[in-house]
Amino acid sequence: MTSSTWADFRAAEPDFAETVQRRFQQYKHHVLATLRKDGSPRVTGLEVDFRFGELWLGMMPNSRKAQDLQRDPRFAVQANPGPDDSMAGGDVRIGGRAVEVTDPEVIGRFVAEVKPPEPFHLFRVELGEVVQTSVDGDELVVRSWRPGGAVRTVRRR
Repeated sequence: MTSSTWADFRAAEPDFAETVQRRFQQYKHHVLATLRKDGSPRVTGLEVDFRFGELWLGMMPNSRKAQDLQRDPRFAVQANPGPDDSMAGGDVRIGGRAVEVTDPEVIGRFVAEVKPPEPFHLFRVELGEVVQTSVDGDELVVRSWRPGGAVRTVRRR
């Protein structure tokens, strides 16, 4: 799987990246999907952070979701849909690989700015896919991006 950093995505598709980031920043908590040891899905809540040109996932020490990612880094994170059925900003999700960061300098820099509860696991996201699904009139509109490509838009009635 080809992957990119958040900074790569922003450079390649700044408008789409801004739309996606804004959608994630509307709410604090989102939904993370990971793979359990037996291959079945695990869905849990978490916060995401956009900082230093990267997308970060932070987790409590030894949480099941952190253990899942340490074993198999594939994930998807879905933006919180909001308090009602309006889905303002569309439905947004990001898939890829989560790489655990253990470098004390990187963790120190993150802690200095974010001040998360410690200890914690910190994962840097390698983007594999970014998707926004919305409704425009009577059409379903799906915008998607993968590393090395341009944003693709599909409209369905």
